[in-house]
Amino acid sequence: MKYEIKNRLTQEAQYTAEIDCDEGVDWRVKRGLAVKIAFNSGADLCGADLSGAYLCNADLRGADLRGAYLCGAYLCDADLRGADLCGAYLCNADLRGADLRGADLCNADLCGADLCGAYLCNAYLRNANLCNADLRGADLCNAYLCNADLRGADLCNADMGGLILLARATRSDSHEYFAWSSILGGMVITAGCRTWVGEDAIEQARKHCQTTTSERYRTEALRIVDFIEGAATALRREAA
Repeated sequence: MKYEIKNRLTQEAQYTAEIDCDEGVDWRVKRGLAVKIAFNSGADLCGADLSGAYLCNADLRGADLRGAYLCGAYLCDADLRGADLCGAYLCNADLRGADLRGADLCNADLCGADLCGAYLCNAYLRNANLCNADLRGADLCNAYLCNADLRGADLCNADMGGLILLARATRSDSHEYFAWSSILGGMVITAGCRTWVGEDAIEQARKHCQTTTSERYRTEALRIVDFIEGAATALRREAA
């Protein structure tokens, strides 16, 4: 049977695949089959409506999925190494155990996505929306997280490349702060869309609070930075 993959904006047919399945098969499975055929044939899937597609265990290495609409798609254990997902919509997508090593997720919307145990080593996540994403046990070694929004994200046991989750604090306006550190030194602090990295991350964060944070929340933000500094000091004392 024929199955059309449509453009998410125009809803015009972008690719028509000949899939081998019965009419009564769930539409998500049909869409997934069509996506696999389209990918293997080299079809253009940029900006395609692939929402809800069943693509568990799919081999999509190097796929060009820029701006694709993959909200609610089933991509658990999918191989997306080196895929271009820049600006893709992956809200509430199931990406458990997915291999996204080296993938470009710049400006991607991953709000509420399940990335539990996903491999994001060397992934490019600049400006990505990871609000409320489940990143428990995810491999984020060397992932580029500059300006990524991690508010509400669950990073329990996430591997930050030798860094451990040192502290987490929420300001009274729900602005969340995360700090990762290592007994060997070095730190990553994120607050909303801000990220500070390096030996002087605490100083960078404190300076930002003093000069940029609104006066209403400045004192509270500085207390959180002090809390992070105390946690880092305690970690190093334990390791001494």
